[in-house]
Amino acid sequence: MTDKHGFDFTEAKVLVIGASRGGIGASIARAFQVAGATVAITGVEAAPDEADAGRFAYTQLDVTDTDAVETFAAAHPHVDVLINCAAITKRGEEMAPDFFSHVLDVNLTGSLRCAKALHSGLKAAGGKVINIASMYARFGSPRNPAYGASKAGVEQLTKSLAIAWADDGIRVNAIAPGFIVTEQSARARQDQAFVKTVEARTPLGRWGNPNDITGAALFLASSASAFMTGTCLPVDGGYSIV
Repeated sequence: MTDKHGFDFTEAKVLVIGASRGGIGASIARAFQVAGATVAITGVEAAPDEADAGRFAYTQLDVTDTDAVETFAAAHPHVDVLINCAAITKRGEEMAPDFFSHVLDVNLTGSLRCAKALHSGLKAAGGKVINIASMYARFGSPRNPAYGASKAGVEQLTKSLAIAWADDGIRVNAIAPGFIVTEQSARARQDQAFVKTVEARTPLGRWGNPNDITGAALFLASSASAFMTGTCLPVDGGYSIV
């Protein structure tokens, strides 16, 4: 079964961590399913977005809970693709040290927890890890300092795991989305001056949508990227090249 991009993941087992709110994670999960994969998703909420209720196997999972993550991993002895997409942010409220630490625990350490716990399943499958970073891995973020720091860490973690796990046959890459219309960006999009500034700087002239990220995820999980590991691929409409 192939999707609109021509990728076929029939018989592949895909896990998407952080896909309960209808954003980037959910769009990636749907794309893999359309391409034939068996997809399971997680989220911190008790249930996924209504649009995905019943579509995927769903596990409520707090990625800051090591025991819970390891219990979840034990149920997945074979993982062809792991997408680490769980993340939080609060624009304008991230200077508080306790909240700063919590953001890093979810966005950065949570990605490590999940990847490490699922390592044996990934090794068994010769699997691929795709971490969701951000263009804020490379730009200063005065209103989202914790988010930016965490995503910079995700990019560095991607490089380190790529080296550490290459001998296990596991490829580790990342995607750095630009400004995407999601629930997470809703607060920022209330500032119309900010919205227009982003559009003016972006060569493609618009904000992205979650479906703009799916092609990159499918590519990085496929044999088309077989000689890529440790890469962080920008998908930002050209924002980062200006």
